[in-house]
Amino acid sequence: MLSLTSEEKAWLAGAAGPALQRAMEIVVALGQIYGAQRLVEVSSVQISGVSYRNIGAAGLRFVQRWADEGARVRVPTTLNPAAMDLEAWAELGFAPTFAAQQQAVIAAFARMGVNGGHPVPTCTPYLVGNLPSPGEHVAWAESSAVSYANSVLGARTNREGGPGAIAAALTGRTAAYGLHLDEQRRASLLVKVRAAPREVADYSALGALVGKVAGPRVVALTGLALTRGEPLWEEKLKALGAAMAATGAVALYHVAGVTPEALETLPLTATPERLTVDDWQAGYATLSDTEAPPDLVWIGCPHASLAEIAQVAAWLEGRTLRCPLWMTCARPVLEAARAAGYEATIRAAGGRLLGDACVAIAPVRDLGFKVVATSSAKGAYYLRNLARVAVRFAPLEACLRLAL
Repeated sequence: MLSLTSEEKAWLAGAAGPALQRAMEIVVALGQIYGAQRLVEVSSVQISGVSYRNIGAAGLRFVQRWADEGARVRVPTTLNPAAMDLEAWAELGFAPTFAAQQQAVIAAFARMGVNGGHPVPTCTPYLVGNLPSPGEHVAWAESSAVSYANSVLGARTNREGGPGAIAAALTGRTAAYGLHLDEQRRASLLVKVRAAPREVADYSALGALVGKVAGPRVVALTGLALTRGEPLWEEKLKALGAAMAATGAVALYHVAGVTPEALETLPLTATPERLTVDDWQAGYATLSDTEAPPDLVWIGCPHASLAEIAQVAAWLEGRTLRCPLWMTCARPVLEAARAAGYEATIRAAGGRLLGDACVAIAPVRDLGFKVVATSSAKGAYYLRNLARVAVRFAPLEACLRLAL
């Protein structure tokens, strides 16, 4: 039986207007479906369903209706990536009609007060200030962001659907079930990695293999040569979680001695299933379906950090690319890369830094790309299944060499 506070009951009855009433109806319905006994207050929300290519005209009308009714977010809220760079779309080849529709989606969320009326589309909200503390309840939607929040930050969130995340942003509430509860955060699959991955992309390849076995289960991993605070340790975990969420539906994983809930002992169920991974490199082959030269090389899925951009800029210095290289990141990260000189180096080589965008949810084929190389398992998975292009999934340096 779902219990509500007097304030929540008043919202549900329409005392604060139709937008908040409808939002409460969604939150309550989800709580009843999943058997929650109460709602919890959330400190932040991350909304999916932002790409016009994904949501279409019906999705745009849905979001605009909320804004027209005066819906306003109650907690800090960020958006998932758009289908294009919101500033440089024309020079990248996006059609004006598509661009106008994508801009309309962003404008509707801006009217709802997302990020103070200035939305920052990104799948890495934790890189742009939305950084919850361990044990804090949030309502995030994008699969890799959910994984990072739960696993690396130790916050608590289920993977919210698009309407559910909007409802959580408007009410500041979500239902207390699943990964909001202590007992649901123990791992039922224990993975022993015999040979530790090295690069960020290697962790992505490992995650691609584990996710296919894990499905929606909580995972615990041992055997990773990873230390908190070492260079790119967070980026490695970002890649690992994103891949497991894409090929499976893993929303929480624990790494022995590294992640918040596994620093002292792995939180396991009484009888976890066990899996041994002898060759994580096989993960590259599982998401590669061509040896053809790429039309595009894409780096930054999930969105790249400043450290990852610096790494690519250093490798490209003095080199010239033969095919387009796009590296996606959040707009504030792009601005930091511009200030540091990294963007100029990447541009001099023939590459581009894109803000706001995710290539996997862009009209890739309409832009003329048929083969895309990427160092991301998540990117490869969605390029294949959403964008419907041929994919080469390879380590970062291999991808950069393919662009030369």
